[in-house]
Amino acid sequence: MTQAQKGICAEPNLHSLYLIFNVVDDEDEAIRTKLAYILELFTHFDDEYYEAMVSGIIAIGAHYWHELYPGLIPQELAPFPDMHCEDRNAPVSPGDLFVQIRADRLDVCHALGVEICQLLKPHVDLVEEVRGFRYLDGRELTGFMESVSNPKGMQKFAIAVVGDKDPDFAGGSYVHVQRYQINMQSWQLLHESSQEDIMGCSKSANVPFDTDEMADYSHAKRSHHSADNLEKIELLRHSMPFGDMSVQGSMFVSCASSPQPFKKMLRSMIFGTEQGLYDRLLDYMNAQTGGAFFAPSVNFIKQHAKNQ
Repeated sequence: MTQAQKGICAEPNLHSLYLIFNVVDDEDEAIRTKLAYILELFTHFDDEYYEAMVSGIIAIGAHYWHELYPGLIPQELAPFPDMHCEDRNAPVSPGDLFVQIRADRLDVCHALGVEICQLLKPHVDLVEEVRGFRYLDGRELTGFMESVSNPKGMQKFAIAVVGDKDPDFAGGSYVHVQRYQINMQSWQLLHESSQEDIMGCSKSANVPFDTDEMADYSHAKRSHHSADNLEKIELLRHSMPFGDMSVQGSMFVSCASSPQPFKKMLRSMIFGTEQGLYDRLLDYMNAQTGGAFFAPSVNFIKQHAKNQ
């Protein structure tokens, strides 16, 4: 039976580490072998530090996939949808490999990240490193909870994992990654009622507004409905806040059985409705990076490490 990577549908954690690499040589056979070894590292750390609930994701960039696995292409593999409208942007950034590590212990995330970097070091440059953390009771730095509408239980697999329609890649997942920076000073100047209007839900109780009461420019509507409001966008979101005393933001990671929901979400947020009602949260947050990846099944990674 095809096995999805554990990190795709794992429960949320207290800490995360996001690593993005660019491959700098043509040792593709070595990379394939080492990706399989990273899966073993995930399993080892999960067994060794079972109380930390360790999970991980390995995903290959859309542009690099053709080099790493020539002739084997997921049906809907596509580059990151580069979108721009006025001062709202979804830029594309370099990225051949994406690794997500999550655990309930920061030291375990760090130790696992060090081993992965050492393993890949001869072949890659580390171009992005972001450490995420659980904030208060699971909120983003805006003070609102972002992933309350995430699918639960087995519904996660239906939404996040490729099924039998693409049998060669069943158990895989289309992964999109963006690093957002938030202007906390401007956001905090807003009255709480204005923040709630922009987010589309109450702040303290975290209760979504009724759909007919929710503004078309609200984040809840624009990030969860198509531009014409007729289609609900279903993604499994892995977002976590990050930051220090100078820079704050959110690392957005989504997993889906197709890249189309993410593309529709981005278009709905940036371009908005026919009336031009875009996601007003983008007046306070802007994307700094963007990458499209595919996370193959455990079976796929291991099989192609052996067969090459």
